Amino acid sequence: MTTPLRSCGALTALAAATFALGLAAPFTASAQAWPGKPISLVVPFPPGGSSDVLARALTDRLGQALGQPVIVESRPGAGATLGADYVSKAKADGHTLLMGAVHHTIATSVYRKLPYDFEKSFAPITTVALVPNVLVVNAKSTATDVKGVIALAKAAPGKFSYGSNGNGTVQHLIGTQFASLAGVDLLHVPYKGSAPLTTDLLGGQIDVSFDTLTPVLQHIKAGKLRAVAVTTGKRSTTLPEVPTLAESGMRDFDQGTWFGILAPAGTPKEVVTRLNTELVKIIQSPDFKKRMEEIGAEPIGNTPAEMEAQIRNDTAKYARLVKEAKVAID
Repeated sequence: MTTPLRSCGALTALAAATFALGLAAPFTASAQAWPGKPISLVVPFPPGGSSDVLARALTDRLGQALGQPVIVESRPGAGATLGADYVSKAKADGHTLLMGAVHHTIATSVYRKLPYDFEKSFAPITTVALVPNVLVVNAKSTATDVKGVIALAKAAPGKFSYGSNGNGTVQHLIGTQFASLAGVDLLHVPYKGSAPLTTDLLGGQIDVSFDTLTPVLQHIKAGKLRAVAVTTGKRSTTLPEVPTLAESGMRDFDQGTWFGILAPAGTPKEVVTRLNTELVKIIQSPDFKKRMEEIGAEPIGNTPAEMEAQIRNDTAKYARLVKEAKVAID
């Protein structure tokens, strides 16, 4: 009687294994078939800014590597939260991606109600690059250093203006931190993106900006704008002669803007791994690094786990700054 029982158990185990393989087969085949159509890379900022430039530097080569076109889709608005919300609700099949940014870690604390959770609604893939923010004035300004900017601000309390890419963006928070450390009262002027912000800075409608280096670099090189200081902890390799805010007397000031690729939460791990592998190859390539030098960006290309930790740490960091600055948006 023992032999039949053992045979039955073996048959049961074999049947269970066969059933499990049968369930896994469609998923494996589906993962291998990805991508099955063009991929949309959603940029939540208007065209012309750093996120748009970075996205377009990636798409052609990523499309070639994946065998499907990667199309940049602009969905700006509400401090980059509209585009993020759109991607968070997209099908988690790897065909809709987000060009995320540090702004999204700030929005978590700034907006009282968000239709998504940035730490839970997305699957991090890789951080593409860090772009230093830079304190810039019109070339006609009398300010040539940070002390000069502070002097002008103190001479016009509540009227000396700085522009940002919108309420709750990193430029906004950099401005509030700068004002607090300098003991000045600045007028915040939010814009819908870097293009209109830079236009008004060139035209003299605002006094300074703390925008990313990419959209203002050509105007700095042309002598139309003057870079006073970078906001990151170390100097920019693109503008090595420009001091940091920390070097200019604002101790421990270290803020920049990173951009990275994310997918909707629940995207198959195989797809996330493939995207990370292909993107890191591109980011670490000589051609891409050369392009980053041209726009003042520093390529990164980390793992999904490292990007996840970065998001978690920055969310906590900016929650403190937002509370100190008393910034809130309904």
